[in-house]
Amino acid sequence: MGGSGAPPGAELATAPIPLAQPLLGEAEERAVVEVLRSGRLSLGPRVAKFEELFAARVGAGHASAVASGTAGLHLALRAVGVEDGDEVVTSPFSFVASANVIIYERARPVFADIDPVTLNLEPGAAAAALSERTRALLPVHIFGYPAEMPAFEALARRHRLAIVEDACEALGAVHADGVPVGARGHPAVFGFYANKQLTTGEGGMITMADAELKERIDSERNQGRAPDMDWLDHDRLGFNYRLSDVACALGIAQLARLEEALAARARIAAGYREALGGIEGLRLPCADANGNRRGWFVFVVQLPRAADRDEVVRALAAQGVQSKPYLPAIHLMSFYRERFGHRPGEFPVCEDVAARSLALPFFPAMSEGQVARVAEAMRLALVR
Repeated sequence: MGGSGAPPGAELATAPIPLAQPLLGEAEERAVVEVLRSGRLSLGPRVAKFEELFAARVGAGHASAVASGTAGLHLALRAVGVEDGDEVVTSPFSFVASANVIIYERARPVFADIDPVTLNLEPGAAAAALSERTRALLPVHIFGYPAEMPAFEALARRHRLAIVEDACEALGAVHADGVPVGARGHPAVFGFYANKQLTTGEGGMITMADAELKERIDSERNQGRAPDMDWLDHDRLGFNYRLSDVACALGIAQLARLEEALAARARIAAGYREALGGIEGLRLPCADANGNRRGWFVFVVQLPRAADRDEVVRALAAQGVQSKPYLPAIHLMSFYRERFGHRPGEFPVCEDVAARSLALPFFPAMSEGQVARVAEAMRLALVR
């Protein structure tokens, strides 16, 4: 048979490298097929089982499965009492959902600047942003690095504020005091989108310590239905924020090999650190410090200030490497500028980081060769 004459593996070595790719296999396929054959596609036994296993893995008292991380944040804010006219202090450097959910309840997101190292909401800046209308704090464990929860907890105690944690990117992260993210007792929300450490395609989970809070959230995710599940009685306003048994079955299978996925992500991150470490001016994600441990979600670098990010993205794409600006500053998005009058210069650390950040390919099945290819592509892109 004829051939190109290329050495074995050459096609794989030059194939485009995607930005993300879920870790799925036969276990997930079997779990989904079992649910399909059972005929119980929603409101079935897998929901409670997934919640039980997830709460145990995180170390939380209770867990409620929901349709998305966004849905979870919305329900959590409602559960802690955020309502019309309140203010919630949060980070401008996050996926936009963490701010949008505040507006869902006709409250106002009040942004405060971020720490230049961890990229999380800076406690001192959050304290300065408080007002008489502040009802809650919503710190984000950005890119899986634990936020400074002891500082936020002290702030909340002094001012009698509620806390909702956006842990959508932080499954597997651990605080300096040894408490896993999601196990401090406040409502904490995880996301299961396809690029997360654990995926159900779409989906999320709220962890909490309070059983009454879970009862309320479980009702409101299901159109406000009463606890006895009588569909003729809906005793509060609710939403269709349920997670299906199909998705929960997928989540249970993913949870069974979560440690494998987390270890793979940590290995790839370590490979990136070694491969990218010598590139002048390129800032890598902060290393674990003071006992905090990241749950690796994405690998986001900050380009040198002299680099043109759009040009770098194009140069990487020309070499078969996907990349993405990640994340934009929420307060400078058109909706937030028009609705609240935000302007450049309000949060200088966030704006500088947002202007230079770039997500590189990052998924559990990445090989050492692919990591090396990305690093070499970055070197070439930055010398153009």
